[in-house]
Amino acid sequence: MHYRKLGRTGLQVSPLCLGAMMFGSWGNPDHDDSVAVIRAALDAGINFIDTADVYSAGESEQIVGKAIAGRRDEVVLATKFFAPMGEGPNRSGGSRYWIMKECENSLRRLGTDHIDLYQVHRPDPTVDIDETLAALSDLVHQGKVRYLGSSTFPASEIVEAQWAAERRGRERFVCEQPPYSILVRGIEADVLPTCQRHGMGVIPWSPLAGGWLSGRWRLGADDLTSHRANRVPARYDLSVPGNQQKLEAADALGRLADEAGLTLVDMALAFVIRNPAVTSAIIGPRTMDQLTGQLGAPEVQLSDDVLDRIDEIVPPGTNFTWADAGYTPPMVADPRARRRPAR
Repeated sequence: MHYRKLGRTGLQVSPLCLGAMMFGSWGNPDHDDSVAVIRAALDAGINFIDTADVYSAGESEQIVGKAIAGRRDEVVLATKFFAPMGEGPNRSGGSRYWIMKECENSLRRLGTDHIDLYQVHRPDPTVDIDETLAALSDLVHQGKVRYLGSSTFPASEIVEAQWAAERRGRERFVCEQPPYSILVRGIEADVLPTCQRHGMGVIPWSPLAGGWLSGRWRLGADDLTSHRANRVPARYDLSVPGNQQKLEAADALGRLADEAGLTLVDMALAFVIRNPAVTSAIIGPRTMDQLTGQLGAPEVQLSDDVLDRIDEIVPPGTNFTWADAGYTPPMVADPRARRRPAR
């Protein structure tokens, strides 16, 4: 396994990052089996693990903590905060109150005294970014967090966070975690070049497009369902025209992979980590077979001909639906934000 620098930091990470969203009740509820998958990834040379407090309501962090016990120094450990963690108005978001409290909760669940990369899971339009950065900077200064990152931030908010950090003397975000795959290419237009300009690492989530690029989603297939549809149904509803277009594209990509003598999984992962802006692609296996089926992707070389064919099937900068973007800005999501009150 070769390693890459995370942005301008001195941190070296593997080109595949083990995402832990599927460990726990959201995916694999067997803790022993999940621990075995995590340890197999470490044995294969993956040194980067990403989880979040909200994954299975903290259960994922607990499983990761079990898996890395005794091997903590081998791991670049990343987690995230933002999503609701129970009832109450102050148990989510980007406020100082919640950040300080939830960092302690994550440290306890993970069984560690520090988090290597602590990330804001989504933008919080209700909180000044300086409040968020100030709280996160304090955690860095206390030694509880090593580096800071954002996830699924629009380019404008990435720039605002960099500006605020520089002008107000805060620790800055060193990486961004956006959705990116052959089927979800919207970030190529602005997020990726923005990260490059600011020297930020990029660690994309869902490089297999939530299973659409697993090889199972083909025209005429008998079973076009996903357990992830329970959480984000809009990404899988085939009555949505964009999703039907996505199915047609996935089928064409599958045929291209067959022609190239590759699995669609390998082609999809190799596409993501080939982009010069990308540091590490976050894979999300639920089982050992799924893990082993993805480990060979860093060695796959895609020819320019194959990359050109991919661009023909899914043009650069294309997203088929807003749901695939992972974050819908308030002015798009809420009609009230687009309409001046009547006099």
